[in-house]
Amino acid sequence: MATIAKIEAIAQRVVAKHEAGFGVVVVVSAMGNTTDNLLKLAAEITDVPPARELDMLLSTGERTTMALLSIAIQKYGAQSISFTGSQSGIITTDSHANARIISVRPYRIQDELERGKIVIVAGFQGTSYKNEITTLGRGGSDMTAIALAGALNAVACEIYSDVDGVYTADPKIVLDARKLDELSSSEVLELAQHGAKVLHDDAVIYAQRHQIALYAKKSLSDDGGTYIRPDGWPNFALERSRIAPIAVVSAKKVAFVRCAGGLPEWLTRAEGVKVLHASFGEAGMSALIDVWNCNHLAQVEAGVAAQGDAFREDVKNVTIVGIDIGRMPVWMERAWA
Repeated sequence: MATIAKIEAIAQRVVAKHEAGFGVVVVVSAMGNTTDNLLKLAAEITDVPPARELDMLLSTGERTTMALLSIAIQKYGAQSISFTGSQSGIITTDSHANARIISVRPYRIQDELERGKIVIVAGFQGTSYKNEITTLGRGGSDMTAIALAGALNAVACEIYSDVDGVYTADPKIVLDARKLDELSSSEVLELAQHGAKVLHDDAVIYAQRHQIALYAKKSLSDDGGTYIRPDGWPNFALERSRIAPIAVVSAKKVAFVRCAGGLPEWLTRAEGVKVLHASFGEAGMSALIDVWNCNHLAQVEAGVAAQGDAFREDVKNVTIVGIDIGRMPVWMERAWA
């Protein structure tokens, strides 16, 4: 939803879905590079903005989109109303920048659906039990959509991005990557946890836990995308990967650290840092860390420098996913070739 033209095109599709007899709730993300631009504005003031104020700032991106989409929908003849995360009943933990949804109370959404309106919700955000605005971190809009789908007993939740489904590899990197028509939530979770772009792993876990059917589709496309069904009946997509394993080149912001001794104090105190892989030996610890949600990366780098540890950001994480992949020497040989 990077431009007004795209917002209007999406509005027309939403109106058509509503006219076909569906009750429609749309969860939106910020337009284009809005979030990055807001972070840059904060960085012009300080390298370490307060987490609470950063949440207040970043939440405006999705709020802008929700209002514009609602305006566009009404232009095309349908009734609509926009809600923030807090107005939608998204209740979260009291943790800024990476809050977790603890309950959903979609009463206002249900009221407006009964009145025949299309409801537009700002993704990526909610309100804590202390009535503070919080953001949900990477994949927050997906999480919002899936949580609302569960609370509203929706038939399915459609997740739209710039990719028309889940592929055996990133199609922007691997030209002959195959789109998978159907996967189970467990299979998608395995891919998401290793960096597949389409869905965030926390969102998949929520869908899996609440038995929510998902469709991963491309925005403004009529392609069916990838159907992600709840676990419970057979599917052999990853069985076929015995022949062609699925390769994931992580889209996460990854850094490599090497530390003398055990787990360094700066790593245990770093907010928003997630350890992806770690190995320990006589020389110390080596680890890949996900620093996407780290709002204090400068402090992390300072901690590394103070202890003489090594830190590199120019790295990528490549994972190969497939059933019993470790028992097939031919694929292990190719992976390390």
